[in-house]
Amino acid sequence: MPEPIASDQIAAANEPLRAALARDYDALGERLDRRGIAIDAIKDKVAGFSVAVPSWGVGTGGTRFARFPGPGEPRHIFDKLDDCGVIHALTRATATVSLHIPWDKADPADLLAKAQSRGLSFDAINSNTFQDQPGQPLSYKFGSLSHTDAATRAQAVEHNLECIAIGEALGSKALTVWIGDGSNFPGQSHFSRAFDRYLDAMRRVYAGLPADWRLFTEHKMFEPAFYSTVVQDWGTNYLIAAELGDKALCLVDLGHHAPNVNIEMIVARLIRFGKLGGFHFNDSKYGDDDLDTGSVDPYRLFLVFNELVDAETADAAGFHPSHMLDQSHNVTDPIESLMASAMEVQRAYASALLVDRTALAGFQDANDALMASAALKAAYRTDVEPILATARLEAGGAIDPVAAYRASGYRAKAAAERPAVAGGGGGIV
Repeated sequence: MPEPIASDQIAAANEPLRAALARDYDALGERLDRRGIAIDAIKDKVAGFSVAVPSWGVGTGGTRFARFPGPGEPRHIFDKLDDCGVIHALTRATATVSLHIPWDKADPADLLAKAQSRGLSFDAINSNTFQDQPGQPLSYKFGSLSHTDAATRAQAVEHNLECIAIGEALGSKALTVWIGDGSNFPGQSHFSRAFDRYLDAMRRVYAGLPADWRLFTEHKMFEPAFYSTVVQDWGTNYLIAAELGDKALCLVDLGHHAPNVNIEMIVARLIRFGKLGGFHFNDSKYGDDDLDTGSVDPYRLFLVFNELVDAETADAAGFHPSHMLDQSHNVTDPIESLMASAMEVQRAYASALLVDRTALAGFQDANDALMASAALKAAYRTDVEPILATARLEAGGAIDPVAAYRASGYRAKAAAERPAVAGGGGGIV
């Protein structure tokens, strides 16, 4: 296995950048001080913010047409944890990993030992009933938790209960359930009966949750079914969470909505009713593109965090959402993309912390649309990079993670030790 990036390598990469960063940080601090904002307080909040890396994200993705493997792709979960450890060592923003079962199934003791050796722990466990696995008795071709066949539904329930048991052994505290169930033709599925079957199955999954666990249900408007999906939007997702109980919450994937949907308003509604469980962060242009977070619409990401910081500031009841990335990297080095995305999530959080909420509330109450918008733009347009970089530096990370990663030669070492993967197949990782 390639060796982790050592602290002395990171320090060497940081040394030429330290003096300029200190000047930039002091200059930004003076500017923020004139606005009544203490830069160190913002930096401390950013330093305490973390986003989980998806284990599947460190592999090279693809499309339904083809997949072009990259050099040094991880062969199994232990390689994935090595790569996740590199991401955290350089960014100091990704202390947890979200596993996908059965893709990442292994002895829990071995997983824990590996994660701990890389300074990592485990976030939400993701179940998988959207594809058939080798040796699986019954197929999910026509659905899983909502399947017309009771035995198939029972198989899907048992898989989710197994995921909970694995998660307990790993110290996880949440299960994320996304299903591909739906229909491709009008009349293929009875909408109400399919939904009732799903709720009945999910009640059995919910009953298996430990007392201190949460259940995240995820909505998606289309794909792989293109006429209807059983959990198609946030309203249906809210109904599910309300029906199942207090431990059931809604997970918002930024790519799972129709183009131009006001996702920040959805976030606000879920916060208001205590049902926001967390996020899968990514970006999109057309649909569920799973692009790097903030690569297409960074302002939308900021607006989502504006709602999150508003709730944090107001100490909203039951507000402690989970933050996870969920991306597919087709043409970039996955480690670089995940580092960049983690920093974009932190950037959105830091920018939202700069919003003058007293002034914004006054403009909103006075119906001053222009100045309310300007209050948000003032925060968004502030370059918070010196805050992010200083937080990384003080935590032992890299001032410029991508540059430090490239200088380390980690990818070339991984490619030398991990066998090359043949291309030609379709389907995303």
